[in-house]
Parts: sequence; C-alpha cells; structure tokens
Amino acid sequence: MSMQDWAEKDFYAVLGVPHDADAAAIKKAYRKKARTLHPDANPGDASSELRFKEVGEAYAVLSDPEQRRQYDGVRAMVGGGARFSSPGGAGGAGGAGFEDLLGGLFGQQAGRGGPGGVRFGAPGGAAGGAGFEDLLGGLFGQAGGGGFGAGGPTAPPRGQDLEASARVGFRAALEGATVNLRVPDPRGGPARSVSARLPRGVRDGQKVRLRGKGLPGPGGAVGDLLVTVHVEPHPVFKRDGDDLRMTLPVSFDEAVLGATVEVPTLDGSSVRVKVAPGTPSGRSLRLKGRGVAKARSDDARGDLFVTLEVVVPQKVDGAAREAVEAFAKATAGEDPRAGLADRARS
Repeated sequence: MSMQDWAEKDFYAVLGVPHDADAAAIKKAYRKKARTLHPDANPGDASSELRFKEVGEAYAVLSDPEQRRQYDGVRAMVGGGARFSSPGGAGGAGGAGFEDLLGGLFGQQAGRGGPGGVRFGAPGGAAGGAGFEDLLGGLFGQAGGGGFGAGGPTAPPRGQDLEASARVGFRAALEGATVNLRVPDPRGGPARSVSARLPRGVRDGQKVRLRGKGLPGPGGAVGDLLVTVHVEPHPVFKRDGDDLRMTLPVSFDEAVLGATVEVPTLDGSSVRVKVAPGTPSGRSLRLKGRGVAKARSDDARGDLFVTLEVVVPQKVDGAAREAVEAFAKATAGEDPRAGLADRARS
C-alpha cells in the first residue's frame, strides 16, 4: 500500500468508527463488518468481496498501534486526503507536490538549492544530504527508512501463523460455538490458551482463520491462527450442504398398508408424515425447510430428506408367524425377482 493510498483513504470511515476509537471498538467494528461482507456469506458478489478487502485493509493498519500512528500523521500532514502530485504534473496548476508539502512543514522550499534549501537526496548520497526516508523517519519518530519503502509506507513484518485443531459437536457446528484451544509455541515456549468463536455452519475439515491470534512479529504485527475444525457425527442426521439426511425405520405393515408416522427434526420437534401404501424400502421423502440455516438468513433453511427403511423382525412366533405364512400363501403367484436373471445377462 502506497503513501498515496494512506492519504486518500479514510480507514476510520471504512470501519465506521470515530478517529479516537480505542482498539476494542476497532476490533468489534471490523468483526461485525467482516462477518457481513465475508465471501462465504455473499457468494458471487463482487461488490461485497471488494468491501471485505477494504475492511481488512483498514483493520490491518488501525489495529497496529505503530501503523495507526503513522497513518494518522500522513492524514494530518496532507489535510486528510489531498493527493500527492508533482509540481506542474497531472494535479494541474496549484497542485501541491509532495516535496512542497514537506517544505511547508519545515518552513523552507523543498528540493530547491540555494541558501537554506533542503535537498531530498537518496540515502548514501552527498555528505550532509538528508535522505527522503530519513526525513519521513524523523517526522514519525523513526530511524531512517523505518516503515517506508520506495512505494510508500510498508507494513512491519508479520508474526508467524500458527495452526491448531478443534473438535465440536454436530449441533454446535451448525449453530456456531466458542472453543478453547491450546496452541503450542513453535519456539519452545509454553502453550497458550486461545478462546475463539467459530462461525455458524462451519463444516467438517474446514479451516477457519483467526486474525491476530498467532505469534507477534518483530514490528509488532501479529500473525494468524489457522484452526482446522473436526465435526463429530450425529447419531441420526447427516449433513449434505444445507440439507440434512436421515433414515427412518418403518414396519412391514406400515410400508404395505400405509401409515402416518412421526419424524424427528434437528430442533427437537417432530413432524407427522404420510407413508403411502406399498412404499418400498429406500424411498425418500422431502421435508422442506427442515434442514440447515443458510449463511445469509436465519429464515432460509435447507431441506430434510427422510429415507424409509422397512424393518424385518428377527424372530416371528405365534399369531404373527401364522399371519406371515398366510400372507406368503396369498401372494405365492408374485415373484419379486421376475426378469432379474434376464436383465443380468443383457
């Protein structure tokens, strides 16, 4: 990011916070906007993706005390957004060049020779010549070249990213959960305890990036923590995108004669559904809106697909056995495997 960007972009406005906002307020505002604008919540929305990047750019600067101090200084120096243009360049007549601005700060004519003039030379130039980065470093209380590269201010080196894993329950993954992690220190130091909020609807195997939860860098910028999420299986439901699937056992007579049965749902309630007479094992029923809440809205949900499985009793005695034998005699002329051998040879 160049100094021109710093001069033109109001990062406080991007995050929607006042200029005197403390670190906690900045972090809270960033999280709220990032959650709303995240590409996962706005698939295919280029505008949201661009704003998401702008929010991240603003937070990267304002969350770092040293970068924020430099940014505030640049904004104050140019009046909160004036462009840097070369004298007589694209800025047109009256456009203040960057050296003119610096000259105004020092009460001198910048870049011009003569008595009292300040010449901006490259570091290591003629003896006594003040380098451009040296002057900027002096403005912000840094040694020459600190924090400013050839293209403008450069971010201090980020700290190392760390990795961890978290195991969460099926329901907690769908609703969002706060987990406590023990993060090892690759430098050999003691493990740290980190509390993290996982997003709603996180999937098994998904990696979640937690900003600023890694190791601090030499310039103060902190790395990230990458958390691999492992979702424990549910005894009844399986997730399929935003849909849920389950197997519903039905008795032989319910499948043959038809019935109305209770189907449990994820929220703990149940739904009564009709099983049509003559329903074969393996047929699926679709219950609309009984699946997973979608990322964009609590009101929009996936569906629940119920696969019917006809349960065959392991042991039949007495009247039940007699009834089955009578059924077998009554249907002796029907062959459920008719034509199977011919189809197998085709």
